[in-house]
Amino acid sequence: MAIFFSLTTPVGIMIGIGISSAYNENSPTALIVEGILDAAAAGILNYMAHVDLLAEDFMNPRVRKSGRLQLIISISLLVGIALMSLLGIWA
Repeated sequence: MAIFFSLTTPVGIMIGIGISSAYNENSPTALIVEGILDAAAAGILNYMAHVDLLAEDFMNPRVRKSGRLQLIISISLLVGIALMSLLGIWA
């Protein structure tokens, strides 16, 4: 991975420098591409958070035995999602 990263990073920088003069950040195409890439990044982040991080919390034997604790964790999760969505308005 270190070799791959060390080889691909300069290539990405060269591509960025090459297109920087012709790039119009307010063009419809650029906005669509940026939106698609942002959505893909957000989807990957949500997947990693829910599958890799939260699954362990919900599969805890202590949580599985207590309906009250499951409810508290679920409500906390929904409140956290709502707050992060609200934060996304200003991002």
